[in-house]
Amino acid sequence: MRMIQIRVLTLLVFSILSLGARSFCAPAQEGNKVFTGEIMDSQCAAMGSHDQMMKPEGAKDAKECTLKCVQGGGKFVLYDSANKTAYQLDDQEKPKQFAGQKVKVTGTADAASKTIHVESIEGS
Repeated sequence: MRMIQIRVLTLLVFSILSLGARSFCAPAQEGNKVFTGEIMDSQCAAMGSHDQMMKPEGAKDAKECTLKCVQGGGKFVLYDSANKTAYQLDDQEKPKQFAGQKVKVTGTADAASKTIHVESIEGS
């Protein structure tokens, strides 16, 4: 009887440790949410607007500025002007058609890296 109790206790301990390890190693992500803002390039988002880059880039509007800055090495981000926060976008193809536009991005966010895993993007 004592041997069965030890085996059950051992099995219980390993089960608890296994569950704890899985939850510790899993990435912290929130559920699907809708984020609003402008599809912008990372350089302009860092400055809070396209104003300083449009003239040097020879861009006539926000879309052209965003595309030129991304071609020059920037990344597409979602810029929330209300909170003055830029979110990295894990998908760099979907945002291209929305460059310089106000959008709604649906996806999951990793708060630690401020990255959105993009499910979809639509104009707002």
